[in-house]
Amino acid sequence: MDGDTLYSIGELARRTGLTVKTVRFYSDRGIVAPTDRSPAGYRLYGIDAVARLDLVRTLRELGLDLSTIRGVVDRELSLPEVAAAHAEALAVQIRVLRLRHAVLTAVAERGSTPEETELMHRLAQLSEDERRCLIGEFLDAVFGGPDVAPAFAGVMRSMTPELPDNPEAEQVQAWVELAELSLDLEFRASVRRLAEEQAAEQARSGTAVPRRDIAAAVRDQTAPALAADIDPASPQADPFVASFTALYAQLLGRPDDTELRHRLATRLERVNDPRRERYLQLLAVVNGWTAPESLAPALDWSVQALRVRTPGHTSP
Repeated sequence: MDGDTLYSIGELARRTGLTVKTVRFYSDRGIVAPTDRSPAGYRLYGIDAVARLDLVRTLRELGLDLSTIRGVVDRELSLPEVAAAHAEALAVQIRVLRLRHAVLTAVAERGSTPEETELMHRLAQLSEDERRCLIGEFLDAVFGGPDVAPAFAGVMRSMTPELPDNPEAEQVQAWVELAELSLDLEFRASVRRLAEEQAAEQARSGTAVPRRDIAAAVRDQTAPALAADIDPASPQADPFVASFTALYAQLLGRPDDTELRHRLATRLERVNDPRRERYLQLLAVVNGWTAPESLAPALDWSVQALRVRTPGHTSP
């Protein structure tokens, strides 16, 4: 019967698809022991050696070391436990490779300098606690202090990136770029000023509930004009301008005059900072959110409409 058949190393190699050298290597290390020897002293193996070598090959291809493999095939170690431990180790390696891939991709796409590359690499390797600390420091710099309303705690949370445990390459790339952006002092100052302006408007409202930001309101007011492709300098744009300037006048509790329109145009120009929109886009990628709608078309239209109707207006 086949179960009683003994195989030489050469025959065993042919049945398993391994080389004679590899079979001998495993045999010398006691992973696959011979069943008997021929009259000439050559090692002979039973049919169980075929199954044993198939398992050894599979475990080697999965990256297990020889001592662990020997423990598994000798039933000294539980294969499920070994597999679980090895899977976790591979998961760590995959995360590291994803980080490296993300950094290298960003370097290739952006033509980064050695200094920028080093910074990106460090940002990509930050632990979860270190990432939270970095973003927390940015948000504190932007929203912290006595001049900002406590109600903006929710806004801070909504601007916090949460990189998942097993991020996709694009999420890592987005995190690195977002972290770099958070370190931009000019960007911090710009967002801080917007927060202070919104807090001041909030204080005028006399309520602890955050009011809707004027930029979002302007977007909604101008949406029909954009959809109809109305020229912001044309008379057809007048009702839309009157609508959102009246809204801003009501928010500030002051008349809709030249000074108010100057102020609103300046506010909308600040909100229209491309870095702010980029931060929100990157945040959506990192957190797996739907990409935010761009405010730029509405803000560009509104600012242009205000400029042509406000004598003496100049950009800040």
